[in-house]
Amino acid sequence: MLAFIKRNLLLFFRNRAGVFFSVLGALIAFVLYLVFLKKNMTGLWPISHPEKLLDPWLIGGTLTITAVTTTQDGLARMIVDRENGNLSDYLLTEASYLRIQFGYLASAVIIGTIMQLLMFGAMSGAFALLDHVVIPWQLTGKIIALALFSSVVWTSFNLLILSFVSRVTTMSGIATIVGTAAGFFAGVYMPIGAVPSGAQALMKMTPFPYNAAAYRQILLQQPLATTFTGKQEAARASFEKMLGVRIDVNGLLSSSHTYLFLIGFTLGVSILIFLLARFSRKAALARV
Repeated sequence: MLAFIKRNLLLFFRNRAGVFFSVLGALIAFVLYLVFLKKNMTGLWPISHPEKLLDPWLIGGTLTITAVTTTQDGLARMIVDRENGNLSDYLLTEASYLRIQFGYLASAVIIGTIMQLLMFGAMSGAFALLDHVVIPWQLTGKIIALALFSSVVWTSFNLLILSFVSRVTTMSGIATIVGTAAGFFAGVYMPIGAVPSGAQALMKMTPFPYNAAAYRQILLQQPLATTFTGKQEAARASFEKMLGVRIDVNGLLSSSHTYLFLIGFTLGVSILIFLLARFSRKAALARV
């Protein structure tokens, strides 16, 4: 199993073009923020040094996009193996179908975690140079833990989507759609509070805004406490609601409730994956 996971990791990271395109959606969101979004959003709140709030906000959303796209690309090897018949060859060995699937899943989780941490380091460095906004090193442990958790969430999501995909060309189309939609659903291209209520309801039916909110709650805890002091609870709540720092579901969700939404989603998807495993195994065996 370890050899299988290592093989998947090497195939991913040796393809430098593939690594770049796996984070292209996140890079586009980052560039759009620097060129357009930041200037437009700065004037919305009469506070000093708004970049101290907006830069970490952008990092949270961009890391969510990274988690989505890189775990999906991490699972691309499964589709390649399915298309060229390697998956059916593996099933002729002593390895069970679920064990093989776990190997693909573990590889994607590792890839997603590494790529999120690399993006976090790159964006933190960029904002430290451009805006003198420094992310406290004490948050590193929480960011690593959330990056790992996010990778599990989105690997399960992508594994469900790709369960019936057998062609690389089909996966490429799906990856384009998911990568494009991720920026919107994570509230990066436009804050969740700025879109119509119907669109907000649709976004809240997915794990995107909750994952972004989990990151933002970590990164913005100190900046929010510093900016909204005294009797500014209402102003802070309005800011958090507008920018998706806390998601409004019959009231603003606490951090623990945000994680419960993500855990519930992951468990539901995992059950569906388990139920569909028999069908996928039969499809793979049909190629033997």
